[in-house]
Amino acid sequence: MKSPNPSIAIAGGSGLIGQAMVRALKSRGCAVKQLIRSHPHKDTSQEVYWNPISGHIERVGLEGVDVVINLAGANLADKRWTPHQKELLVLSRIQSTLLLSKTIAKLKKPPELFISASAIGYYGHDSEAEFDESSPAGTGFLASLCQEWEAATGEAEKHGIRTIHVRSGPVLDIHGGFLAAQLPFFKLGLGAYLGSGEQIISWISLADWAAACEYLIYNSDLAGAVNLTAPNPVSNFEFGKILAEVLRRPYKLHIPERLIEWRYGEMGKTLLLEGAKVLPRRLLSSDFEFQYPELRQALQACIAK
Repeated sequence: MKSPNPSIAIAGGSGLIGQAMVRALKSRGCAVKQLIRSHPHKDTSQEVYWNPISGHIERVGLEGVDVVINLAGANLADKRWTPHQKELLVLSRIQSTLLLSKTIAKLKKPPELFISASAIGYYGHDSEAEFDESSPAGTGFLASLCQEWEAATGEAEKHGIRTIHVRSGPVLDIHGGFLAAQLPFFKLGLGAYLGSGEQIISWISLADWAAACEYLIYNSDLAGAVNLTAPNPVSNFEFGKILAEVLRRPYKLHIPERLIEWRYGEMGKTLLLEGAKVLPRRLLSSDFEFQYPELRQALQACIAK
């Protein structure tokens, strides 16, 4: 990145990760614009209206922006994966990414960098193998979704814009996502491991996610897929054991696989009972330093907030 304080546009900036990115970039002195789905207030230069469903975007608001970050997409764990919900999950990612990719490719002064969200679901489920960015795509709904999601950046790449697909693992923070959903139960001493407990959780702290994304902006050697996971994944059982120890609570309960599948269907099976050991090889080989490489210290920092 040529500028030490680039101008950055973020889609999905109101979510947990998006808010962390906005804070981190503003603290660095970057000018940050947010793409929003309601019409901006008059005379604002920090908001850009867009509507991925209708295909409308105020192109002029993106002219001259150095970086575009796309974090838009419906929550994967929000509801059971009915056919309608699956369609929503696909459209919310593909339409938004296509719209951004095609729009920035046609700008008079396109951005230097396009960072677009993806997920480690790209690799599918495997309890034995180890995956990095060179590994092939897996099978199943989530793997297929991630492949389509990444392919939607094609126009930007074709026009020479450095494009990065950040394949994220579960992001840990007490205010949302995987950890926040479990924390109330663990605090009450009702923490439980799920199914066999052997499924791997390739987690990352919110602080490291934001720091890694910021690192990608300034490291022009990196493009393509980059895994945003901590270097030390753990099993579901280990995750619960460490969380219970940090909270000084018992850890004796177990939720059977059949109960999770009955309650959450395919969504629960994929997100809670399956997993893969996904390593951040490209970040490690480019000398990125994780603040929280180990789960215990990451959880302690989260809970101390």
